[in-house]
Amino acid sequence: MKVIILAGGLGTRLSEYTEFTPKPMVMIGGKPILWHIMKTYAKFELKDFYIALGYKAKIIKEFFLNYRTLNSDFTVNLLSGSIDIHQQDAVDWKVNLIDTGLNSMTGGRVKKMQNLIGNETFLLTYGDAVADINISELIKFHRNHGKMVTVTAVRPEARFGELAIEKNVVTSFKEKPQTTKGWINGGYFVVEPEFFNLITGDDTILEKAPLEKAAQMGELMSYQHEGFWQCMDTKRDKELLEGLWEADNAPWK
Repeated sequence: MKVIILAGGLGTRLSEYTEFTPKPMVMIGGKPILWHIMKTYAKFELKDFYIALGYKAKIIKEFFLNYRTLNSDFTVNLLSGSIDIHQQDAVDWKVNLIDTGLNSMTGGRVKKMQNLIGNETFLLTYGDAVADINISELIKFHRNHGKMVTVTAVRPEARFGELAIEKNVVTSFKEKPQTTKGWINGGYFVVEPEFFNLITGDDTILEKAPLEKAAQMGELMSYQHEGFWQCMDTKRDKELLEGLWEADNAPWK
């Protein structure tokens, strides 16, 4: 199953770091948060990634292009120019790096993946939140209900978008009002390819018309994750995640 990760936004609320690097490349424990998210999927043998790039795309491309040398010891023969890699962090991921435009909205970035995903169920998440979610259980839940989209609902301490849920059916999807029942959009979607038809173009915001329409159609279901989830929207969030990692107390590890 293919995994789309949205990694093209400006990350303005984390401007202390994102002036010089894209938000998904902000480091937690010496690794980009994007890497941590991919590790979560890889634990469940989901290793075919499609990274939707935009802002400072070159930095993300360079990270993966040079991944083996950046994450390994190696020997360089200065006479012949040969390089022998002594692999330390071997991963068998396939990483597709797709430039989806500097100014595209979240829905537009997803739409630009349509030809690459094809007519198959896919996974989708944001490049700025980690969780200890069981992806296998998420996929099982999605397959059992047979609807178009599953969104992972989480309970953060802050105010984010609100999901109105009745018997696991999402009846309303509202982005960032004051929450009333505590459930918000945590990303980690499972999506049927028909969802592409609800996205009109580059300026479509995923969290607006497409998901609102899916909810109105009765085609948006919630997988309620009671465990750890944390986005990295602010410097304080970054420091929280860094502290958990350094204390060897990172639930998503």
